Amino acid sequence: MPPAAGGRPLLVALRALGLGDLLTAVPALRALRERFPEHRPVLAAPAPLAPLARLAAGFEVADTAPLAPLPQALHGADVAVNLHGRGPQSHRALLAARPRRALWFASPEVPESAGGPRWREEEHEVRRWCRLLAHYGLPADPRRLDLPAPRLPAPPGARGATLIHPGAASPARRWPPERWAAVARSEAASGRPVLVTGGPGEEALARRVASLAGLPPGSVLAGRTDLLQLAALVAAAGRVACGDTGVAHLATALFTPSVVLFGPTPPSRWGPPPERRLHRVLWAGTTGDPHGSSPDPGLLRIGVEEVLEALSDLPAAEPSVVRRVQPSGQFPRRGAKTG
Repeated sequence: MPPAAGGRPLLVALRALGLGDLLTAVPALRALRERFPEHRPVLAAPAPLAPLARLAAGFEVADTAPLAPLPQALHGADVAVNLHGRGPQSHRALLAARPRRALWFASPEVPESAGGPRWREEEHEVRRWCRLLAHYGLPADPRRLDLPAPRLPAPPGARGATLIHPGAASPARRWPPERWAAVARSEAASGRPVLVTGGPGEEALARRVASLAGLPPGSVLAGRTDLLQLAALVAAAGRVACGDTGVAHLATALFTPSVVLFGPTPPSRWGPPPERRLHRVLWAGTTGDPHGSSPDPGLLRIGVEEVLEALSDLPAAEPSVVRRVQPSGQFPRRGAKTG
């Protein structure tokens, strides 16, 4: 990140996490940007998020790994906001950068944070950060999730396509590739173009889904898009089917109908807001370890037919709903670890 220009005071927001984490913090980031218009807004986050941080909220990005020390260029900020977590590790990373003022949740292990609000475990992630700012007299509207579509050409075949995104950050949130392939095969048989997306490291998974579904190699876009190109792809698509991962939040922000499969984490914490009318959430009603090393048992209770039925409803004219699904019996339950 270049040095501060023109002596502007520095506003630092710490959220060194992933795509979905960035998108759920957009209302809070926009509120900060507007409350401190004279400040230079910088987000401490992984560098690949930079194009979307600029598009969503006008923030620069200083490349920062999770819970790592803040870059030297961010030390001595006028205002620093912990949008990363409840502490103590993230609080201490902020403290070490010696900001003039810090906004954060109260952590008993960090006495300096005693004036912050209490953390609520069951709170939706979007509302959590808006409430944090409201506690400090900075109103933030949790409904401000929308993103403008990037001004990029969509890949060939993307317009109106069904996007299948089989990956997720942890195995606990990954529905089996054989089931995604069955969904892709059905969508293709119905005459819809189907594309399979994925992030870095998910290329083999995407190719496997496409191969099992009988899709041509050109249908696999995993590893071929950066985040801004992925956003353009989601904006052009007709519908998205994915797990509880960042692409689901892109679909919410870009008004693309979606079907989102939840497993260890309830959609009340990370799902699309109920007032968003273009999304369907499938959840078995159980919770587990979102960082588990095998697919969550609740996620495995969701069958292919439930996903196809939800896709057939899109777009719908009624509010988003959470459907509690029963075991379909179509696929055997695999061994899974609960939290």
